[in-house]
Amino acid sequence: MLWCKEAEFTQGAYALAADLRIQTGKVTAVIGPSGAGKSTLLGGLAGFVPQTRGALFWKGTDITKLAPAKRPVSMLFQDNNLFPHLTVLQNVALALGAKLKPSADVRNRVETMLKHVGLDGLADRKPAELSGGQQSRAALARALLQDRDVMLMDEPFSALGPGLKAEMLDLSVALAKEAGRTVLMVTHDPNDAARVADAIVGVSPNKAWPPVATQSFLSDPPDVFVDYLG
Repeated sequence: MLWCKEAEFTQGAYALAADLRIQTGKVTAVIGPSGAGKSTLLGGLAGFVPQTRGALFWKGTDITKLAPAKRPVSMLFQDNNLFPHLTVLQNVALALGAKLKPSADVRNRVETMLKHVGLDGLADRKPAELSGGQQSRAALARALLQDRDVMLMDEPFSALGPGLKAEMLDLSVALAKEAGRTVLMVTHDPNDAARVADAIVGVSPNKAWPPVATQSFLSDPPDVFVDYLG
């Protein structure tokens, strides 16, 4: 279980309170109006946004003070965060701490993961030589290869068309579940949550609310989200 115990994450002058528990192995969507703090929540869990109050536990272990690299968390960003001067192989191999010339073992592991995400044969291309969807697949491969228990997704497919976005969402969730990951995914689209999420964390200004089962949240939302969902 991922437990935010009376936590507060602060980004500049903005503070987000979060007192909630995320079930292990489940897919939890994070939804709410723009600017409410969805990305702040994920950044706080990953260690990129300062935590100024409370504690953060993973499976009973306090990880509040751990640096991002030491946390059991991988993250998919909106911009894919691929290094343009590196090949797909080199970008993905960073998940294993590899240098610019990965060993044969690392290369085999990366190429196996690239096959899983549909990038077989593209290991030596640069990001600029890939389509938007292919870049998203490369970022997904890197996150999965990190082998962290929790995968955070900050709308990594938002720039894709509706069909490709749905395809990438299905693929990422399927592979994460296959690997036994716990997934938190930010989305502006309630249909995304309905499609893949077990539960929803609603984020309103300055507060992340405890998760509610997806269908219950969407059919009978908490009062604070009624206007947002329309």
